[in-house]
Amino acid sequence: MDDVDAAVAQISRNMVTSGDWVTPRADGIAFLEKPAMFYWPIAVAFKVFGVYDWAARIPFALSAIGLACLTCAFGMWAFGRRAGLYAGLSIGTCVGLFLFTRIVIPDVTLTLTIALAMWAFLRALDEEEAHPRFWAFVLAVSLGAGVMLKSLIGAVFPIAIGVIYLFVTKQFFVGRTWKRLRPISGFFIALLVAAPWHILAALRNPPYFSLALHGGPGEYHGFLWFYFINEQVLRFLNLRYPRDYNTVPRVWFWLFHFLWLFPWSVYFPATVKLSFKPVDRAGRARLLALCWIGFILIFFTLSTTQEYYSMPCYPAMALLLGSAMAEGGDWIRRGTRVLSAVAGCAALACITIFFLVRNVPAPGDISSALGHHPSAYTLSLGHMMDLTFDSFAYLRLPLLVAAIALASGAIATARWDGMRSFLAAALMMVLFYHAARLALVVFDPFLSSRPLAEVILKSPDGKLIVDHNYWTFSSLTFYVNRKALNLNGRYFNLEYGSYAPGAPDVFIDDTRFKSLWSEPERYYLEAYRANLQRFEDLTGPNDLHIVAESGGKLILTNHPLPHFGKVEGMPVLSANGKNRLAKQ
Repeated sequence: MDDVDAAVAQISRNMVTSGDWVTPRADGIAFLEKPAMFYWPIAVAFKVFGVYDWAARIPFALSAIGLACLTCAFGMWAFGRRAGLYAGLSIGTCVGLFLFTRIVIPDVTLTLTIALAMWAFLRALDEEEAHPRFWAFVLAVSLGAGVMLKSLIGAVFPIAIGVIYLFVTKQFFVGRTWKRLRPISGFFIALLVAAPWHILAALRNPPYFSLALHGGPGEYHGFLWFYFINEQVLRFLNLRYPRDYNTVPRVWFWLFHFLWLFPWSVYFPATVKLSFKPVDRAGRARLLALCWIGFILIFFTLSTTQEYYSMPCYPAMALLLGSAMAEGGDWIRRGTRVLSAVAGCAALACITIFFLVRNVPAPGDISSALGHHPSAYTLSLGHMMDLTFDSFAYLRLPLLVAAIALASGAIATARWDGMRSFLAAALMMVLFYHAARLALVVFDPFLSSRPLAEVILKSPDGKLIVDHNYWTFSSLTFYVNRKALNLNGRYFNLEYGSYAPGAPDVFIDDTRFKSLWSEPERYYLEAYRANLQRFEDLTGPNDLHIVAESGGKLILTNHPLPHFGKVEGMPVLSANGKNRLAKQ
């Protein structure tokens, strides 16, 4: 998809082709926001499987599978086999893990390292553990890997959670605690994991030291300043520059966890009756989970936040849910009844919508039937507000599959209790996610520039220009595998790196665009159809030729094209080269 997915994939490809595995670069610009370990697994996948969009997602799919297995193993160790199974099911099939692994972000892998660190921490302290030194080593490696994935929070979160737990259990000032955790040797092990790349990145992206507590247009203070002060300190204080992010309202940030942990969130009330006294392994694990959840949620309540920022506490929530589900009781049975009712109502809604749109025409792609509500896009599901009644005509198959999944789950959870109902709920979600995947295929022209890239690959050679932010149309550069000029796009993600010494000149304004557009060399411009009039005013209608349109986006060129083979279902330029789309 456009935005982060293709941009990250292209950064990883750049590492493979350039041989520079230290400094991530987008469109030739140093991109210093995240550690390189975020990109390395994708680059390795490209080396092994070739450069494909699906290959870019392999590391995150494996991380999600690993997280579910790790949570299951943690739960088995702490609470028993059945509770571990339920904990693994809870995190493996919850809405949040599915939704936030559809986009290429490091949070699921970070969550894996934090969960491993927390388990290693508890096992190193366990008096019955035969190999505390090994688990102290695992803890240190996990902390170093977390730093390499998302900077300081990869270590700060587990350490802070562990310190809170030690204070609550009155172990912080006990010498045996630190003998088992081995903090000094652990520090050097974590440093050995994380330090080499940071040192290389600092050396290759000077200046080396700057303590400025502000940033602005034209200012470049090197890697260390941007990575540590701007990305960590100033971002926490909401003073980061450039401010290329929004923050979710705190109330929604908290309440949405009932959605992100659905369907298992219906069992949250049952966790209240659990014992959190650290008198046995189960009690200690529950208490650690409580410290784990509390610290992360409070930390992001005080800072800028996105919904997926709290993913590192999903394993802790899943552990508590799995423990409660294994113990059973009235609250679990009531939660199952609530789940049955919710699934039944959702199934009825899907069936009703399917029936109402069964004869509604669905020409072209879904973008023509969507509304636009930019104010809602701060939320991960904000684009749901764009759905109109007519747009569901494009989603008939996903609606049908979702209705089958939800109706089956509603019936099964109404009839069964205990393990059978939990397994039925998990299977319901697996089938529902297939419906969601089918829906994403329908949304592909709207969310991605892939269909337009296929047209350019069949067109005569030319240079690319993207309107405004590089991220907006990043899948075009990924699928075409060419660098692009950014029209009025020197802001947000690439602004800081664009001021680095030796940064390529890839940013152009309207004046330079008009000059390039009049040259004999061919250029292709990707822009939203809504901006077509602006470009006609800039260049004149006779020098603006539509090559293709998809998902509300256009490919324009500065010289008429001869007829060339078209992608099936794709509007292309008519043979006379005028500004109208060829009839299909």
